Amino acid sequence: MKLIGDVSSEADWHRVVESVTSEHGRLDVLVNNAGIFRVAGLSETSLEMWQQMLAVNQTGVFLGMRSAAPAMKANGLGSIINISSIAGMKSAGLAHAYAATKWAVRGMSKSAAVELAPFGIRVNSVHPGIIDTQILQEFGGMRETIEQRIPLGRVAKADEVGRLVLFLASDDASYCTGQEFVVDGAMTS
Repeated sequence: MKLIGDVSSEADWHRVVESVTSEHGRLDVLVNNAGIFRVAGLSETSLEMWQQMLAVNQTGVFLGMRSAAPAMKANGLGSIINISSIAGMKSAGLAHAYAATKWAVRGMSKSAAVELAPFGIRVNSVHPGIIDTQILQEFGGMRETIEQRIPLGRVAKADEVGRLVLFLASDDASYCTGQEFVVDGAMTS
């Protein structure tokens, strides 16, 4: 099943949850992974950029959790995994709006974990460092400089984050909730 929607749209979230529960009879796992990144410090961040980042990176996570929770409550279990960033763990320099949204995802995940735990729903956040994705390609020749700042000496592959997400979605992580899982090659250490 492939569904396309706008994560900042409440109607789209309702449609996605309804489609999944109609086809599969239940919803067990939600991974909030949509996000946008812009390089801009405080003085360079326009109100439009700020609102766009909040809509996708923060409101999208809120709407996803709020939309999925009733279906998961009905099952008596679930796992919500919110993808944040190391920008939600420490200063992000010239990424003011991005960092603000990722700090918010961190806090929202902890709050939701406490609220949803009595229903058997686990909520965790994942904080990737520099990952070999399209965003990294946009930085062009800076890859070597970036890799020199990572104690492991390389950027992560997307599947290294994916395997952690798979663990958190599985019953193997049945006692993990309200936690922050950092995948950054020791950048925040």
